[in-house]
Amino acid sequence: MPLADPLSLDSRRPLRVLYADDVRELRDLVRLVVTKEGHAIDCAADGVEALEMLAAHNYAYDLLITDHHMPRMNGRDLTVNVGRSAFRGKIMVFSSELDPAMTAEYQRLKVDRMLFKPVYPSYLRQVLRELFPVPATA
Repeated sequence: MPLADPLSLDSRRPLRVLYADDVRELRDLVRLVVTKEGHAIDCAADGVEALEMLAAHNYAYDLLITDHHMPRMNGRDLTVNVGRSAFRGKIMVFSSELDPAMTAEYQRLKVDRMLFKPVYPSYLRQVLRELFPVPATA
């Protein structure tokens, strides 16, 4: 029997998600979507707070979702810092605008998914399932 991917979306194991965005209403919306799917979510108001939360939880999140434009530390700098850490989860970037150079930079940093705002709840649920598929049973 093949071993299950520890980062697969599976009803037996909820995901741990960290979402960094400076817009409170967006944090509330994503929190609602993620918790309705049965997962745990923590939210940070910027990249500095997100890094602190990652370290405080021993980098044990399955998914980091980050906005690009944030005060104190933007999503690109957060992604760079996370890449230097013990974090082994996946990274998703939300942004209302990314120029081609910044899009290429995120690709270079090997983010798992980039989504353009607004991100609709049904699409976010679909992307979560794509990033964390349920393993086939034997």
